[in-house]
Amino acid sequence: MVKLLMTFSDAASGKPRISIGQILLRTLIVLLVTVLLVAVVLYSVMFLMIKGPSPTMRDMFVRSVKETSAVGFLANLYLTDEEIAEIEKIKEITVEETDTSLVSVKTEARPAEGHYTDEWGYTDDDDDGIILVNVPGPTYTGYMMIVLDPSRVVLGCNPATIGGRGYTVAEYVNMFDAVAGINGGGFDDPNGKGNGGMPDSAIVYDGQIYCAGKGIGPGFVGIDENNILHVGFTSLEELTTRKIRDGCGYGPILVSNGKAMDAEMLVSGLNPRTAIGQRKDGAILLLVIDGRQPNSIGATYQDEADIMLRFGAVNAMNLDGGSSSLMWFEGEYINNNASVIGIRPIPTSFMVLKEGAKRG
Repeated sequence: MVKLLMTFSDAASGKPRISIGQILLRTLIVLLVTVLLVAVVLYSVMFLMIKGPSPTMRDMFVRSVKETSAVGFLANLYLTDEEIAEIEKIKEITVEETDTSLVSVKTEARPAEGHYTDEWGYTDDDDDGIILVNVPGPTYTGYMMIVLDPSRVVLGCNPATIGGRGYTVAEYVNMFDAVAGINGGGFDDPNGKGNGGMPDSAIVYDGQIYCAGKGIGPGFVGIDENNILHVGFTSLEELTTRKIRDGCGYGPILVSNGKAMDAEMLVSGLNPRTAIGQRKDGAILLLVIDGRQPNSIGATYQDEADIMLRFGAVNAMNLDGGSSSLMWFEGEYINNNASVIGIRPIPTSFMVLKEGAKRG
């Protein structure tokens, strides 16, 4: 009876009945047209950025996409390899060896009463030896972690699994029973689908050199047995002569012996960033910048250098960025991961051990 009434009603109204299949087909057509329109708009916007009247906008776009393995191909839609190489070309780096006399690690204990405030005006409110500061900027948001005792900062790595699958920052923190951590150096990542297990340069873990065959470039950062951070390496042999206990490669150098690197050496796009540095009192600076998000597009290398100098860095190095940029603190990631496929495994990280703890 109900079925008859419904049929009668449809006939009386003069409206033809629409099947579920027709509804799905129409929905699919609408979705396809929407996707096509979005693709056309995006292509047109990128075309205007690259072929438009502003070389600055073109260069920023090309550098931004070429700094990530996942979408680097976008630049090739509009430009030849030769044109891209010309845009990415930077001034040859002049490497200056780290002057260790510029750093004097503070060894005196923090005051028994009251919270410790450092020379730069930052206060350790919870007396854990770590100061966390929000870092806002015109195109980014981020965090600076100040670790007052540099001996607590070690390389997170598992030499036994190098070449296999890497670990996430959270997994490294758990492995080392640490309290904080950031991502470390670069790694082999063919077509953005690598397993994060193979560093792309030599690394030093607890005084031992691994992956020596990968070599070393000027983009290497190491902490020596006296807890002084070094940049400006020129050879693999220097890892031994400088008595490096922990280190990995990426780059570029941001600050060397109290001065920012030449601006021509810091040209880059806007992306998520991670960096490590050290102040004159020995405190280690760990920086992470969010990117590829509506409220935080990202930062340039020059932005990183400026931030590091503002926080008193004597030496500083850019680490791997993009979808690898993460900072873990007090049981969670405190910044937003830029990866659309989830947290990525990596071969190295920098860990902050608990006060008084030793690497296991």
